[in-house]
Amino acid sequence: MMRTGLAVIAVFVIWVILNFLLHGLLLSSSYAATPQLWRPMADIKMGLTYFVTLVSAACFVLVYAQFIVDKSLKTATLYGLIVGIGAGIAMGYGSYAVMPIPYVMALAWFLGSVVSYVVGALAMGLVLRPAPSAGKA
Repeated sequence: MMRTGLAVIAVFVIWVILNFLLHGLLLSSSYAATPQLWRPMADIKMGLTYFVTLVSAACFVLVYAQFIVDKSLKTATLYGLIVGIGAGIAMGYGSYAVMPIPYVMALAWFLGSVVSYVVGALAMGLVLRPAPSAGKA
């Protein structure tokens, strides 16, 4: 249980950092060009965004920890890629379908989600991989 908690924390920290890089730096001009779609900076509920990220990280890690038998880096990476594509397509192109966001933003949300889930999965896979057997050199 301790390693699962560490994996949740690792994924959370990675996702917060990658979200800052994507949304705070790379897409800042796209957000500035579409102010009618977003809350003013003073009204953004950062505590809620951190809570959402923490719950998402916990769910992501718990599904892997509880239901994936082969705990290898390859499996973790594939898991992150599949979940990332699913989340990214919903985030990027699902939003693009109903909101007047620039296409580059939709693409960045999609690709950013895929990268975040894969990087998070790699960290999770490192934390949750089985300990090497004592008999192996």
